[in-house]
Amino acid sequence: MRRLVVGECIVDLHPEAAAAGDPGDADAYVRRPGGAPANVAVGLARLGDAPGLWTRLGADGFGDFLAATLREAGLPDAYVERDPEEPTGLAVVALDAAGDRSFSLYLDGTASTRLAAGRVDDATLSGLEWLHVGGVALAREPARSAVFDLLERAPAGVTVSFDPNARPSLWREFDYAETLARALSGVDVVVASAEDLEPAGYAGDAAALAEAVVADGPHTALVTRGAAGAVGRSTAAAPWGADAAAHPGFDADVVDTTGAGDAFTAGAIEALDGGEGLAAALRFGDAVGARATTAQGAMAALPTRAAVESLLDGA
Repeated sequence: MRRLVVGECIVDLHPEAAAAGDPGDADAYVRRPGGAPANVAVGLARLGDAPGLWTRLGADGFGDFLAATLREAGLPDAYVERDPEEPTGLAVVALDAAGDRSFSLYLDGTASTRLAAGRVDDATLSGLEWLHVGGVALAREPARSAVFDLLERAPAGVTVSFDPNARPSLWREFDYAETLARALSGVDVVVASAEDLEPAGYAGDAAALAEAVVADGPHTALVTRGAAGAVGRSTAAAPWGADAAAHPGFDADVVDTTGAGDAFTAGAIEALDGGEGLAAALRFGDAVGARATTAQGAMAALPTRAAVESLLDGA
């Protein structure tokens, strides 16, 4: 296993009628697979090189559904755990008229929070080339300790990327800004939006945010801007060298933006891990993200490499 993604895999409940409105008014919901790290892992698999995914599902029907989805995506199941006591995590998704989404998360007391330190052994870590971690796991114990343990044990030769994925409703037990600062001290690449960074005191436009993040430890920061694309900054410590770049994004017939940022993350990781430079990684990530907005659900429209290259060739 060359790459490992760590974090939640949950069920997204979408109102069966996709029209804008309060999800509490919906009469029925459709289950879809989700969770930012799981979306990234499946996105990487669609692009041609399936990573491992360390996650924990309940021993329930939702867990069975997610486990089957991950298998069908080609992900190895060595680190897909099942919890005999706690249920699978859920998110209720609301869409506005433009297809932009918001979430109500139900993760307290779920399997997602019960990752245990030491589950990924040193031999596995030493064989990795890329480790990607989602920030939601840092909001609850014991997953918080498990993830920080993993970051501390990751060998110097492993590129570690991190998505803060700020969800204000989750941060009651621990301080988000302090947690983010601790995480940034132990990772190489950060992929974040302004909404992820501003609650921790970062300010300015995307370029200023990227500059501020690399000043706090990581050698590379990618700041997403939704339909407006992404901005990146890297220092001389990055394997792809010191650079500053931006990409304006691609036009898309947007149906649902759920998971678009995760799709971008998968694309950027794929490009950087494949030897591309910062500018090329932004362009490839934006293409993957644009393709991922063209169908309902976070995983349904995650594109193949051929679909991404078709978009790039026509741009």
